[in-house]
Amino acid sequence: MSLLRTARAVASVSRQAAARSVAAPVGVTGARAYHANVIDHYDNPRNVGSMDKKDVNVGTGLVGAPACGDVMKLQIRVDPETGTITESVFKTFGCGSAIASSSLATEWIKGKGLAEAGSIKNRDIAKELRLPPVKLHCSMLAEDAIRAAIKDVKSKQAASVETVKVAAA
Repeated sequence: MSLLRTARAVASVSRQAAARSVAAPVGVTGARAYHANVIDHYDNPRNVGSMDKKDVNVGTGLVGAPACGDVMKLQIRVDPETGTITESVFKTFGCGSAIASSSLATEWIKGKGLAEAGSIKNRDIAKELRLPPVKLHCSMLAEDAIRAAIKDVKSKQAASVETVKVAAA
C-alpha cells in the first residue's frame, strides 16, 4: 500500500471516529446528552465577569487544558478582616461542561473561608453536574482554578503585610 493510500485510509477512519464521538443535540432519542444541571449552568451562567487583578484582595486563577483547549479564569474577592470570599467571577473559553463547572464553582465558593473553598474537589463538581467520564477534566480545571486563585490572593496579602511592616519600620 502506498504512503498516499495509507494516509487516505487513516484520514477516513479518523473522520468516521470523529463523527461517532460528537454528541447529538439534547433531546434526540438514543443520543448522548448533557444532564439538566450542565445545561442550566451553560444556558444561564452565574457570576461571569472580571475583577481588577491588581487589587490586593483579589485572587486570580488561570488554568488550561492543552488537550482540549479549555481555558478558565476564576477570580475571588476576599474580605481582609474575615478571610471570607465575598465575590467570585469567571471567564471560561471552552465546552459547555467547562463553563458549567466554572459557574458552579463560583456559586459554591462565595461566602466560604479560603480553607473551606480550597477543599472543594473536582469529584464533587462532577457529581453535582453529572459529568460523563470524558468531561471530568472540566471539573478538574475548576478545582485547579479555585486553588490557584486562593494561592494568588494569599501571596498578594502576605506581600501587602510585609510592605506595611517595612513602611512602619
